Amino acid sequence: MKLEILGSGCKRCQQLAENTKSAVRALGLDAEVVKVEDMASIVGYGIMATPALVVDGQVRLSGRVATPEEIGRILRG
Repeated sequence: MKLEILGSGCKRCQQLAENTKSAVRALGLDAEVVKVEDMASIVGYGIMATPALVVDGQVRLSGRVATPEEIGRILRG
């Protein structure tokens, strides 16, 4: 599973990355968490607000910081 955190590297983006890592650990998933800060790549996903969470190429969350529990629900499907 590939998880991408889209954002400029701001505090909210960093928090989403940490919350995502926490959710992955809590679920015991084998997942790669990658921070994407390149604006051209971010625009390519068609999102209007960061931070955003992309799961295996699909935008699942944008414009806010989700809790580890909420991210866990997203990852479980």
